[in-house]
Amino acid sequence: MTAPPPTRQTARQVLGRLSLPERNFVADALRTETVGGVLLLLAAVAALAWANIPALHTGYEAVSHFRLGPGALGLHLSVAHWAADGLLAVFFFVAGIELKRELVAGELRDPRAAVLPVAAALSGMAVPALVYTLTSLSGGGSAQGWAVPTATDIAFALAVLAVIGTSLPSALRAFLLTLAVVDDLFAILIIAVFFTDRLNLAALGGAAAGLAVFWLLLRRGVRGWYVYVPLAAVVWALTYHSGVHATIAGVAMGLMLRCTAREGEEHAPAERIEHRVRPLSAGLAVPLFALFNAGVPVSGAALGEVFTRPETLGVVLGLVVGKTAGIFGGTWLTARFTRAQLSEELEWADVFAMASLAGIGFTVSLLIGELAFDGGAVATGEVKAAVLAGSLIAAACATVLLKARNARYRRLCEEEERDEDLDGIPDVYEQDDPAYHLRMAAIHERKAAEHRRLAAERAAGTRHGLAEVPGGAGEEGDRPA
Repeated sequence: MTAPPPTRQTARQVLGRLSLPERNFVADALRTETVGGVLLLLAAVAALAWANIPALHTGYEAVSHFRLGPGALGLHLSVAHWAADGLLAVFFFVAGIELKRELVAGELRDPRAAVLPVAAALSGMAVPALVYTLTSLSGGGSAQGWAVPTATDIAFALAVLAVIGTSLPSALRAFLLTLAVVDDLFAILIIAVFFTDRLNLAALGGAAAGLAVFWLLLRRGVRGWYVYVPLAAVVWALTYHSGVHATIAGVAMGLMLRCTAREGEEHAPAERIEHRVRPLSAGLAVPLFALFNAGVPVSGAALGEVFTRPETLGVVLGLVVGKTAGIFGGTWLTARFTRAQLSEELEWADVFAMASLAGIGFTVSLLIGELAFDGGAVATGEVKAAVLAGSLIAAACATVLLKARNARYRRLCEEEERDEDLDGIPDVYEQDDPAYHLRMAAIHERKAAEHRRLAAERAAGTRHGLAEVPGGAGEEGDRPA
C-alpha cells in the first residue's frame, strides 16, 4: 500500500488578521492616540507660531522659563522642565502599561509572534543610529546625538493618518502600535543607561522602597487614587533626585500593574487605569510637552543650518532614511529567515509605506535631543529643528506612499468592518460559525422573498397596462402600430 503524500505545512503569516479581542483593543487604543496626535500636531504648530512671531516670542520665552514648585524639596523647576520631566512621566506610565500588556496578553506573549516586531524595532533603532553616526562623523561632527533619531512617535504618526484621510488595515495599525511599544522600551533603556551621569544612592534607594510599597499595595488589592497618586509623586521626586531620568519612575509603576482579569473582574486593573490615564497622557501631557519644547526659531538661515551641520543632518537622515530602511529591512529579513509569508491581503509596498510613517520621531526624540546636547557644542534648538524637519519629511514621504495605496486600504477596511447580520461582530470573524451562516441564509431568504414580491407586482402592473391599450396590443386605433 502506497503511503499518502506528506501534507505541506501552512507557512506562518506575517501581518495576518488580528483576533477579535486584539482588534477591538487596538481600535480603542489608537482612537485615543489619534485624537491625542491631532492635539499634539496643533500644539507643535502653536509652539512654532508662538516662538517665531516677533510680538509673541518674548512671552514664549518668559512662560517656558518661568519657575514654580517647592524649592525646599529641590523642585523649583521651569515650566519647560516640568513638561519634560513631570508630564512625560505620565506618558511613560502609559507606555509601561502597554508594554506589560503586550508581554502578558498581546503580540509579545508568543515568542514566535514577538520575533517580527522586536527585530523590526531593533533594526529600526540601530540603522538610524548608524546613519546618524556615519553622517555626523564624516562631516567632523559629534557622535553624542546617535540616539536622537531612534524613536517613533505613534501619536504623531496617527495624526498624520487622520489629517491625510488614510486608514491603514488593522494588521498594519497593530504592527505599528506594537513596534512603537518596543521602540519606547528601548528608548527608555537608552535614557536610563546612557543619560545617567551621576547617582544619588540614597534617593535611588528611597525610590526603590516607594516602588516596593506601590507593588505591595497592588498585590493586596488596595484601591483608590488618593493612595496611589501621592505615592507616585513621592516615587517620581525621589527618582528625579537620584540622577536617573524621572520618566523611568512612570515606566516602572506601569509595569507593576496586573494585566489579567481575575474571577469576578470585568476588566484587569491595568486596563481600567489605562482607560482613565491614556486620555490625560494623549490629550494633555504630551501636547503640553510639545508646546514648550517644539518652539524653535524657524528661518531660512536656521533651516539651512539643519541641512549643513553634520549633527542635525544626521538626525534628519536618521529619521527619514534610517527608520524606513531599518524597519522595512528588519521585517523583510525576519520573514525571509523564518520562512514566513506576508499576508495575502498586503504587499511589501505596504510595509515600506508603514516604515516611512514610523520615521516620524517627535516626543521622545525631542526629549533625547535635550539630554544628549544639553550644554554641548550643538545648540539644543538646532537639534529640535532637525527633529521637526526630519519628522515633516518622513510624514510627506509616507503621505505619498500611503495615498497611492489608499483605494486598496479602503476596500480592506470596509471588508473588516462589514456586519451584514447586524450582531455587532464583523463578518470576517464569523466564517467558521454555523449560526452566522444560518442567520445570513435567513436574511437572504427574506431578501429573495421581497424581490419575488416586487417582481410579481411589476409583472401584474405590466399586464394591467397592456390590457388598457385600445384596439389591442400592437395597434394604434384601427391601424397597425
